[in-house]
Amino acid sequence: MEELGFTSGRVFSDRGRLYTISLHPGKRVYGERLMTVSGTEYREWDPRRSKLSAYITNGGRRFPFTSGSRVLYLGASSGTTPSHVADICPEGKVYCVEFAQRMFRELVGTCADRPNMMPILGDATKPEEYAMFADSVDVVYQDVAQKRQAEILCDNMDAFNAGHGMVAVKARSEDVTASPESVFEMSKKVIEDRGFRVTDVRKLDPHEKDHAMIVVERMV
Repeated sequence: MEELGFTSGRVFSDRGRLYTISLHPGKRVYGERLMTVSGTEYREWDPRRSKLSAYITNGGRRFPFTSGSRVLYLGASSGTTPSHVADICPEGKVYCVEFAQRMFRELVGTCADRPNMMPILGDATKPEEYAMFADSVDVVYQDVAQKRQAEILCDNMDAFNAGHGMVAVKARSEDVTASPESVFEMSKKVIEDRGFRVTDVRKLDPHEKDHAMIVVERMV
């Protein structure tokens, strides 16, 4: 098992597959493969099921998460990727915001096994609705497939004074008539116009069609 140095030893690779150290040994979240090496259990992190894993798999190296990061995760769904983020930040907190009630019920079950995950039923376009749960966070991670994806990221970074952000832009959710490349460029411009620095834009094909991860940091 090889540590990926740019992740500060929080993500590992073995024969081209990514892994995180499980916070809840013996427990699968989405049927992922478990592997035990020298008494430590690792969970396979499938890039076909996680845009953050796809970003790393496709060569992304801007990784703002540390063991103690406080993360606001927008669009948490049933908790697949958030559970890996919780593995990566065992001494931190992952605030998991999900709007759909059916997915939220599954998210609650995922969070029950991981004390550093908090499920929050809320609308990512209205950060004031869940501001009472966290005064500030270190990272905002967004996977919300709707219009204004870049603006939603910036609004939440401002609301929670986050220094870093990542947004998985789904081009077809912004404009079905425009090329994905033009949508990604537009999203980058929106973020920069809001006063943030874009440090990476990376397409997620073939794992996620017409998606790109945009990595952002607050300018000092």
